Amino acid sequence: MATAISPFGTQRASRWMPWAGFTPAILLFALFGLVPALGVVVLSFTDISGIPGVPWQWVGLENYQFFFTGPQAEENWAILGRTAIFSASIVIIQNAAALGLAVLFTQKLRGVTVMRSIVFMPTVLGVTVIGLIWLLIFNPTGGPAASAWELFGQQSAFLGDPHLAFPLVILIQIWSGLGYGMIIFIAALQAVPSDLYEAAKVDGANAWQRFRNVTVPMIAPGVTANVLISIIGTLQTFQLIFVLTGDNPYTSVLALKIFTIGFTANATGSAIQQQGLASAISIIQFIMVGIIALTALWYLRRRETQL
Repeated sequence: MATAISPFGTQRASRWMPWAGFTPAILLFALFGLVPALGVVVLSFTDISGIPGVPWQWVGLENYQFFFTGPQAEENWAILGRTAIFSASIVIIQNAAALGLAVLFTQKLRGVTVMRSIVFMPTVLGVTVIGLIWLLIFNPTGGPAASAWELFGQQSAFLGDPHLAFPLVILIQIWSGLGYGMIIFIAALQAVPSDLYEAAKVDGANAWQRFRNVTVPMIAPGVTANVLISIIGTLQTFQLIFVLTGDNPYTSVLALKIFTIGFTANATGSAIQQQGLASAISIIQFIMVGIIALTALWYLRRRETQL
């Protein structure tokens, strides 16, 4: 005799089925994401060096106090300011340039697909490849930039110049990430209904008025996405800076300081890793990124509703 299946049992099973599918992903995220993050928090309160066999102990807030008030406090505050300048410059210039290119490349131009590919190309190159390309360009002894500079009777060390290296690093970082932002803006622009532009033309709106009153409000979510990606990415990046200039005080940012303190050795080969201090600085970086990103998200979402 067949047994009747309760509809309540079926509903309960269907309710839990999605969670059964999410569980492996949640467990993997906890294992490889949350556990290491909690480990960094714990290590930030220790003096662990990362050297095998060297004992370590709990030091409380000493690492945080050392960063803000220790012998290198002035340098650390300068690094925080330089990190903010680095991030703000790239967020503003890169997104403005990406939006301009996106508007241009959504027009009916000959060869627009090739031009999009050229702009996007640096995005698929590795950081080391990008760094080596620009190191060759800015080679002070025979590079293309040096040859062009000599036409004006000038010489420069370029990436070795304490006054010029940081702006050059910012420009190279903008160049390397420009294509990614452009693609997001192109997708947002292509989603704008053409009827809105036609209606604005009928009302007598010129090109700037159509851009200001139609394009900008419609692509506001894309602007939010691009700005947040830029903020989070630039506040955490250091690889390209390290390839271009190494660990120099005039280009160092917070993420690079974390790397050099936690994972490098001095010229004599003696280990100088201070992974407890590096962990504390990474927590400071996390708080900085969180505050700036959440503030930007709140402001941009508010602007979206106003537009």
